Formats: sequence, structure tokens, C-alpha cells
Amino acid sequence: MSHATDTALLAVNLGTPDAPTAAAVRRYLAEFLGDPRVVSIPPLLWKPLLYGLILPLRGPRSAANYAKVWMEGGSPLLVYTRRLAAALQDCLPQWKVLPAMRYGSPALRQALRDLRAEGVRRLVVLPLYPQYSTTTTASVADLVAEETQGMDVILIEDYSRDAGWVAAVAASIARYRHQHGAGGHLLFSFHGLPQRVADAGDPYPQRCQDSATAIAAALGLAPEQWSISYQSRFGRERWLEPATVDALDRLAAAGERQVDVVCPGFAVDCIETLEEVALGLAEHFQAKGGRLAYIPCLNDAPAHAEALARLARCAAGREA
Repeated sequence: MSHATDTALLAVNLGTPDAPTAAAVRRYLAEFLGDPRVVSIPPLLWKPLLYGLILPLRGPRSAANYAKVWMEGGSPLLVYTRRLAAALQDCLPQWKVLPAMRYGSPALRQALRDLRAEGVRRLVVLPLYPQYSTTTTASVADLVAEETQGMDVILIEDYSRDAGWVAAVAASIARYRHQHGAGGHLLFSFHGLPQRVADAGDPYPQRCQDSATAIAAALGLAPEQWSISYQSRFGRERWLEPATVDALDRLAAAGERQVDVVCPGFAVDCIETLEEVALGLAEHFQAKGGRLAYIPCLNDAPAHAEALARLARCAAGREA
């Protein structure tokens, strides 16, 4: 495909193993958990723990979880990110749009080097994390800064309250509930973060609150009809609360028998949404006597691509 301008858009997601095997998962986790933005423990203390205990234990367990949701074209996160990038390309025919991963393949660093070698002068980088965090968005920014000297780079740091994105999420939830019947309560489950990171000034919890509040308002929900929780805890330290599993337990104890769960911190479905929530937490809630309905991410829906394309055009100064 020919591109009439020298502008490129990189849609950057977290990353994924290349296969649902223990070896591939260990390689991926070594890169991911080796990033000091993700785990800020001094390397002399962290590396022996990571390679001696965590990777050997988590590799096989995570591989088994990936295998439950693996798709023909790879992991769900890779498949849906590629589809979203293709949908963005359709919305931005004059641009070059590529998917990239901060960890694993297709590697962000290589994509940046390739674009620079091709002579791309203006680059818009869209980390597919609606809510800014130092553990995700800032890590992308670090790598982009290393590889793009001399290029005109625009990084979209946060779109947690973007009107187009909020409208797309709200419409997706409304459509799902119209088709399947609404649960009694809507739970917004965001990826967790160690409490000490938030205490150090990371704005992520507030951004999650902003997103959920805006989406709930767009849906016309009363305060008692929705709540926020945080999933995917790791390690023994305190993480943001309430944990999604604890929130579900409280809802069950309060007599809620139907709960809809949506994960608007994830641009596309992945192991955390499909295996952890739609399978694992649904089973957990069922054991408590309830029914959990998982509302899918926006993935490559036209409204999602259109909202993100408009964000990119605005950032590049091409459209008000």
C-alpha cells in the first residue's frame, strides 16, 4: 500500500509470548518483568528471584492459561491488536499504521528503527493503554525516546476521558446488555498496580476512576448500579483495592446474582480478560451462586478504530 504522507502511527500494546509453551512464556516474562518500569526492585535483588523462582514456577502455569484462549493466529492480544491496526489503517489511508509490542513480537524497538530507516519524519505513537501509568505508558515513552532522535514524535499519553472512546465503550456495553439482558450490577475491572506505585504519585487509579465515571454517566447509571475493582494481582505486596475477586465476593454476599464485568483498561481482549475474568472469575462467582457475564473489549470494532484514529489525527494537528 502506498502512503502519500510521511506520517506513521504505531499502535503499541503490552506484548505476548510467541506460543502457549512454558519456554515461550518464560522468554516473554523475562523481558516484561525485567523492565525496571514494571518491577522497580534493584536488579541485584530481583534478577535471582526472577530467574530462580518466578520464571520456573510461572512459565508452565501461565502457558496452560494461554493455551485455554489461544487463537489460530496467535494469542488473543496479538490477533486483536493486528486487527485493530488494520482497522486504523482503513481510517487513516494516508498514513502508515503498524502494530507493535513493548515486549515480545512484533517488537517496538525494531518497528521504530525500521520507520526511521524508511525516512518517516512524523510519528504518532499510541500506547493502547487508555489510562496512563508509569508502569506501562512511560515504559513505551522511554523506548521511543531512545530510538527516535531527529524525528517529529507525538506520544498520546492518555485517553481515559476522551469523548469518542468513552462513547464507544458505553455503546458497546449498552449493545451487549440489550442483546443479552443486563446484569444487576456493572463492575469495571481494571488491571491492578502495587499500592506503593500509586503512593509515589502514579495517576493511574484516578484515571481509572475518571474512565469508569464517564462511561457510567454515558450509560445513565446510578451510583449504586456500578463499581470499580482491580484484577491481576502479582506477588505478596499490597495492590490497589478492592481486588476484583473480593468485589465479586462482596456482591454475592449482598445478594447480587447477576453481575456484568467490563474491562475498559484493556483496548483488546487478552489472557487477563478472557482467561482470568471470562473463565476464572465467572467460575468463582458461579460457585457463590451467581452468574458473571463478561462484556468483551472493543477490539477492532469500527467505533473503536474511528475514536482512536480521531485521537491520532488531533494529536498530529490534522483535525480539530
